[in-house]
Amino acid sequence: MTFPASRLSAGLVALAAALALSAPARADAEPAILTYELFEETVPHVDLVTCPAEFDTEAVFCRAVLSHADMHVFVFAHDGDSPFVAARRYPADGLDALFD
Repeated sequence: MTFPASRLSAGLVALAAALALSAPARADAEPAILTYELFEETVPHVDLVTCPAEFDTEAVFCRAVLSHADMHVFVFAHDGDSPFVAARRYPADGLDALFD
């Protein structure tokens, strides 16, 4: 499944806006945490059956955002509010080897 660049861009703009609105007004306050709930509602993505081999699927789950010739994998923890814990960019021409 692919998304047009305009839809992907709109999703990323929505995510940035949501994070900005949820961010504290004070510079010394704690930064906002990206939870899976916020990501799910604001970013067009594909659910991955499994994460790339470098991640422990007992502890995390992964979602992918497709953009031009790249796949961006967002990694979220299973525990708590499912916070964002990592991201990786993979060129589309190397995706076959990613999940071996």
